Amino acid sequence: MTTILALDLGTNTGWALLQRNQVISGTISFKNDRFAGGGMPYLRFSKWLNEIKQLSNGMTAIYFEEVRRHLGVDAAHAYGGFIATLTAWCEDNCVPYQGVSVGTIKQHATGKGNANKQAVIDAVKAKGYHPKDDNEADALALMEYAKVKCCV
Repeated sequence: MTTILALDLGTNTGWALLQRNQVISGTISFKNDRFAGGGMPYLRFSKWLNEIKQLSNGMTAIYFEEVRRHLGVDAAHAYGGFIATLTAWCEDNCVPYQGVSVGTIKQHATGKGNANKQAVIDAVKAKGYHPKDDNEADALALMEYAKVKCCV
């Protein structure tokens, strides 16, 4: 049985899980409050990955959106922390992982590698999904890419 997790990493992480030919998706916030230490979002992210793995009885692969350019230093630092946490978790749990560039995901979803957020949202809606925000839409677009590239 193939189980794929697609992630749009960030403080507000979009996710899509394919299992038994069904996709569930959403957005989860790892935003820190003012009383928590700087590493807490990554610990909560790792705990969430453990919960998803347990609920899905394992994972075949994890795909994540590979961002090469950030608009701000804080976003770059947060993304780096999530990537480090994800790749270490995958190595520790023997789960294959692969980054996919933003342009590749947009090209697959919309036919344009430089499509805007609304175009990606519209493309996943056209496939029958109902994303609540652009993070979930990005994860769903990545899932559609992964379904073609992986073992489904």
